[in-house]
Amino acid sequence: MSTGNMNLTLKIWRQKNNKAKGSLVDYKISEVSPDMSFLEMFDVLNEDLVAKGEEPVVFDHDCREGICGACSMFINGRPHGPKEGITTCQLHMRSFKDGDTIVVEPWRAKAFPVIKDLMVDRTAFDRIIASGGFISVNTGNAQDANNLPIPKVQADSAFEAAACIGCGACVATCKNASAMLFVSAKISQLAQLPQGQPERYRRVQSMVAQMDAEGFGNCTNTGACEAECPKGISLENIARMNRDFYSAKFVSEESI
Repeated sequence: MSTGNMNLTLKIWRQKNNKAKGSLVDYKISEVSPDMSFLEMFDVLNEDLVAKGEEPVVFDHDCREGICGACSMFINGRPHGPKEGITTCQLHMRSFKDGDTIVVEPWRAKAFPVIKDLMVDRTAFDRIIASGGFISVNTGNAQDANNLPIPKVQADSAFEAAACIGCGACVATCKNASAMLFVSAKISQLAQLPQGQPERYRRVQSMVAQMDAEGFGNCTNTGACEAECPKGISLENIARMNRDFYSAKFVSEESI
């Protein structure tokens, strides 16, 4: 851990588009404050590149508060960097030392094609959600909270699944580029609540089918996804999704 300003070497993946060949390019950056966030350090780097007439590094970001899941960077071989339970935007430069070399790459997955440099196309997740990650309800005012009593254990479990921010770290770290942790979280948050029951089996079949169509790999229970997830989404959600998926095979089409 560093306390003074640092001089660093960055090896950053540069790629014009998903058709072009990419490569790691070295950049020297000096006087980096340990209080900077990782993305603020990239802002400084890009300001220097623009001042020199060079093209800035393209990277994805939005809220910078660990909520949106946009800041997808593979840092020194780990999604979101060396710290656990945080996203890239929450990573601070005090986690590195003066003189360090930091390798920064995009998410690597067939279903996440590179748009440019460190930015990848994660609309596959949007299509999976659109295939069934919702409940069909009439519009209007929400019911009072006490109209549908839910056991606290169940409510807490659904809430924990709903904490998934869809960043894609689970896919990036999985040797099979599996999206099952993401999909199972989105299924579990609804499967454990009364509102999600009417479409429960149709939902799991539709979302799993879309996941497969997008080209994501299958789960082989390595557990890397749970270990690297910034929100600590549990593998129990995958087990729940699998149970629902197989249960759906025994439900008639009229019931689905």
